[in-house]
Amino acid sequence: MRIEAAAAVWALGIAVVGPALAGPSIELYTSEDPALRLGSVAFEGGKTLELAVGIGSAAFRRPDAPDGVFVTLSDRGPNFPCADAKEIVGVEGDKLCAGIKGGRIYPLPDYSPTIYRIEVKEGGFRILNAIPITDRNGRPVTGMPNPLSKATTETPVDATGKKLAQRASAIDAEGIVELADGSFWIGEENATSILHVAADGKVLRRLVPAGSEADFAEAGYPVEGKLPPILTKRQLNRGIESVALGPDERFLWFILQNPLANPDAKAYQAARNTRLFQYDRREDRLVGEYVYELTPMAEFKGEESKAQSTARISELLALDAERFLLVDRTERTTKIVLIDTRGATNILGSKWDDPATTPTLEQTGLAEAGIVPVTKKLVLDSSAHPELPVKIEGMAWFADGSLMLINDDDFGIDGRRTIVARIRGLELR
Repeated sequence: MRIEAAAAVWALGIAVVGPALAGPSIELYTSEDPALRLGSVAFEGGKTLELAVGIGSAAFRRPDAPDGVFVTLSDRGPNFPCADAKEIVGVEGDKLCAGIKGGRIYPLPDYSPTIYRIEVKEGGFRILNAIPITDRNGRPVTGMPNPLSKATTETPVDATGKKLAQRASAIDAEGIVELADGSFWIGEENATSILHVAADGKVLRRLVPAGSEADFAEAGYPVEGKLPPILTKRQLNRGIESVALGPDERFLWFILQNPLANPDAKAYQAARNTRLFQYDRREDRLVGEYVYELTPMAEFKGEESKAQSTARISELLALDAERFLLVDRTERTTKIVLIDTRGATNILGSKWDDPATTPTLEQTGLAEAGIVPVTKKLVLDSSAHPELPVKIEGMAWFADGSLMLINDDDFGIDGRRTIVARIRGLELR
């Protein structure tokens, strides 16, 4: 059913909105599946959080999967900075996290990042099954920060302010693809790393920046330094958020959520140049590194005065072997962009991967450096579709070629819930 723009009908968890004759039409799906309930956590002297399972950090549909059946991904579990404690739970962060610099509160510290298989159909969506991610012995990993020495990290605390242990096996899962053999590749933003995960959830191997392997010695699964060492310069929590899979499954693509803090956080805050990588699964090595220019803040309506680092990349989806859809967003607005890698400069192994290079890639104008970035074309701007949820982090294809979007609801900490959108009629040429 399609109805006129500015009208909406909610029934059984589905809304259909959009123009009747031209432009994209949008259907929204919600869920009352009991499996989405995560329980409550009380903060002494403050509020009680009613938490939900955050399943929307990434999405993928295997081409042979039934229409409407997707894999999605949770990240590290409910969490928020100590500095936000007063706003979120009504307790002063200085009281809850006294003396802890860079603290982050984990109300459910044993939560395990999990792969979900969901079904979207008329009436809403539901969880078909859940696959917790585990080490090679079947022990669930958590979302705690890693004990990093080569990159910045955080100090975790629980809901009482008690300091928690960092864990080498832990991951902050943010991007996913599923192979024909049933295994998964997952993008991870803390280390920064990518992981190959078996169909049953066991980590087969984790690829981290070369030189940082020792930080993961106690991980309980194989860890290899296959990524460029310069990736340890990622800004905290702005690592690998997005992965995509080429049509023949040979090439895995992944992109950093933001430019590196290279040489420092000041450069990260102003930079637009972020790095897109191509990994050859057959040869087990990186074969490409390209530059994507983040959308300037001047193009985000109502957010023009904010720092450039407000924008970030949250999803990548293959159209074919060389073109991809990409989510370039802020907390308020999502732009879906079509990018094309043909003709872009491959900078892998060049001086731009050397931390000693100055000025850095993040500080450099691409034209003056002779670097051709991937081309980009705006496909959809959510500011024209206020019915879409904010913080879209998952994107996949329905069988008919319509686009599936899913939001990260941050485990319901601020009261949001997961919404799936189906978009028909996008211009993808």
